[in-house]
Amino acid sequence: MDGNGIFMAMTAPVREDGIGMPGIVLERGYLHAARIAGALPLILSPAAAAETRDRLFEHAGGLMLTGGEDVDPATYGEKQDGARRTSPERDAMELQLVRGALERGMPILAICRGIQLLNVALGGTLYQDLRTHRGRGIDHDRYRDFDASIHPVRTDGTQHLKGVFNGSGFLQNSAHHQGIKDLAPGLMAVGWAPDGLVEAVELRRPGAGWTVGVQWHPERRIDDESGTNRRLFARFGEEIRKAAGRDTNS
Repeated sequence: MDGNGIFMAMTAPVREDGIGMPGIVLERGYLHAARIAGALPLILSPAAAAETRDRLFEHAGGLMLTGGEDVDPATYGEKQDGARRTSPERDAMELQLVRGALERGMPILAICRGIQLLNVALGGTLYQDLRTHRGRGIDHDRYRDFDASIHPVRTDGTQHLKGVFNGSGFLQNSAHHQGIKDLAPGLMAVGWAPDGLVEAVELRRPGAGWTVGVQWHPERRIDDESGTNRRLFARFGEEIRKAAGRDTNS
């Protein structure tokens, strides 16, 4: 798709390559997701000047928070106790973007780190390391099995995601060692792992745009058998066009 002139802001981390040079890193699955959404990606990174990011963000109709580093515990008032690799620069950028998107009523889709950042931005907290602070039997940190079906997700009470989650459960991947602890005010849990960890949320706040988060990586399993992930990105695109006053069938 050509995106029909609809732009999607998409966050990306800065990481060093094999020879120590910093680079902007974004998995191609996110670009595939943008095509399914029918949107043109605007890549926002801490590598760019804040003024440049602000000017790009003015053109965006939606915001996708992608996966990556741990959220710095300082952002939710805790000391380091299990968090591993953090990026205060990325945290600051994404917290500002979330605030701006909420003020504009812009649709937000938050993925893995993104759901955690969204929860923190709205006043929630995180388990810094699930195995240490929670346990309960499921190994969620299955990065080596990134594309595999690791555990089912049980869903209930969806509004924003109605029609995306067909049925009450489906299998997804799992590649994270942190997760939502205290749910932020206004966020509603609508998906859970078998151990009770929150896997999907919706923002229920007057005046807010369509805002959802998922703990798994849908961009890695866009064509999974349930069709959930493809529907998720397609819905995101529909909501971006709706918020922009565009015909969702165009």
